[in-house]
Amino acid sequence: MKEDITPTVPRHVGYIIDGNRRWARQHGLPTYEGHLAGYDALKQVLFESFETGIHYVSVYAFSTENWKRDSGEVGKLMKLAMRVLGADLGEFIKRDIQIKVLGVADGLNDKLVETARNAEAKTARLSGGTLCICFNYGGQREIIDAARSIMAAGLAPAEIDEKVFEKHLYAPDIPTVDVIVRTSGEQRLSNFMLWRAAYSEFIFLEKLWPDMRTDDVHAIIAEYQKRERRLGS
Repeated sequence: MKEDITPTVPRHVGYIIDGNRRWARQHGLPTYEGHLAGYDALKQVLFESFETGIHYVSVYAFSTENWKRDSGEVGKLMKLAMRVLGADLGEFIKRDIQIKVLGVADGLNDKLVETARNAEAKTARLSGGTLCICFNYGGQREIIDAARSIMAAGLAPAEIDEKVFEKHLYAPDIPTVDVIVRTSGEQRLSNFMLWRAAYSEFIFLEKLWPDMRTDDVHAIIAEYQKRERRLGS
């Protein structure tokens, strides 16, 4: 008999938010309305995820490649980030959710960087769940920055293994991702959590992100529970 090593719910879920712009086009709306609808769906999905017992949720909110988009769209995405980290902060605190922002400050305005640091500081002792906002984030950049950190620490090649490397990632206390969910029918990682995704399960959904609801969280968990996770064994 095979041993079932799959937990009741995944410890860490990563969401690749995709389809906001397509959703707006399908509804004859400006692009920003798609991102706004995506923001509303995000809050529903996040809070339901934590309610089910998932402890870590990572959200791919803005990649290092997203700077290639129209400057007006980028500016509005920055405002939405300010809204999540600023205006919504009280809601996260009320729900006992810790916030960590993974990414680099390059190109971000000082106000947004300050708001992100404030959100991290004010939620640092909360223990009801951890939200990792991957903003201005790239999986390759994270690995490069970890390598630079190791070099700066003066470690010899023989001293470096997987555990040592992980200690130099962004927010090294964040565990590997059990399951990565991507919406809109696309089936790729797009530079998301490359190190932590080594043994992740993948769930690709056809629906666009703004159409995500709380029921989808339970469907994701149900699908995850069907998977037999051997983790290389």
